[in-house]
Amino acid sequence: MFDRLPYELGAETRVISAENPTGEKGGACRADLSDSPDNYWSRNAREKGWKVRPFIVVPKKTVVLLADIAGPGVIRQIFLTSDKERFSELVVRMYWDGEKTPSVECPLGAFFCMGHDNRKHNVYSLPVVVAPHTGCNCYWPMPFRRHARIEIENQGDSDARILAYKIFYRREEVGAEAGYFHAQYRRSQTRADHPEHVILDGVKGKGAYVGTYLAWTVLSSGWWGEGEVKFYLDGDREYPTIADNGTEDYFGGAWNFGGYGVLKDSPEQVFHAPYIGLPLAETSSSYGPKQIGMYRFHIPDAIGFREEIRVTVQTLGWPQGEKYKYNSEDVASVAFWYQTEPHAPFPPLPDVLARRER
Repeated sequence: MFDRLPYELGAETRVISAENPTGEKGGACRADLSDSPDNYWSRNAREKGWKVRPFIVVPKKTVVLLADIAGPGVIRQIFLTSDKERFSELVVRMYWDGEKTPSVECPLGAFFCMGHDNRKHNVYSLPVVVAPHTGCNCYWPMPFRRHARIEIENQGDSDARILAYKIFYRREEVGAEAGYFHAQYRRSQTRADHPEHVILDGVKGKGAYVGTYLAWTVLSSGWWGEGEVKFYLDGDREYPTIADNGTEDYFGGAWNFGGYGVLKDSPEQVFHAPYIGLPLAETSSSYGPKQIGMYRFHIPDAIGFREEIRVTVQTLGWPQGEKYKYNSEDVASVAFWYQTEPHAPFPPLPDVLARRER
């Protein structure tokens, strides 16, 4: 990564924000005082050019266009934050090269690995950083050849009176071999007779799977993370090509993340690392419910596929008698991957009520 910096000289760099909505050269800080959105901070502006329009308002039940960019280019960083209490009510969508259905469709919090509305927390990883307080940053490279469109929808019943954003991109050629960035959200409550959450399915084409985020609400007593994350690749049906040792192993931990009796009087332990982490462990009782957030980014170890991919995770607990417990759990997920287009349409996003904390 750092070895490329000496070769970045003269790159045509642009940032789209509320202060420069088009990202054009010389287009920043031009807002007139009359353009100031109706919120406390912007009303403090005194003169043109001095923090007049640092935010926008996203009214309830409204879609707002954040970026409309002519290609070719690569988005290198996105920053978003809001005064909205429930980040699940804000939906981010991204479209590449004029496609009809989005390649990214995800609630704001979950996209930035912060999927529990009532437990805002920090995340310190390589591609995703949530800094104090709810400063949401991502560094996934997002190439586009002809056009990029990013929008945000407020599906809640109240306005987002502050939405601050930055979309940092460079105008540059995109090679024929480059895939397009995708992210998909799903949420389900598993059943004791079918303890499996589907993270990703229906993907056709050539690509690379690069990350998993889970917002897991543990509804069962005892240890919950025995289930395997499974990757069904290129024609796999009954049996996957890749199955991890267990949930905590896949996310880089071991021995119940240090919790549930492994260490004396210890709950699951929060940790952050470039590719793996457990940034949320709300574990007031070993009997549940608990709120767990986990990320695993396949950056040095992307999982390639040539035709199709399906990813699942089991919701299995510690053995009951001599068998693992089949748990009913509340699991939300975001899958991150790159692929050639066209992509298959995503399943319908769960409605705003279904995405809130249960």
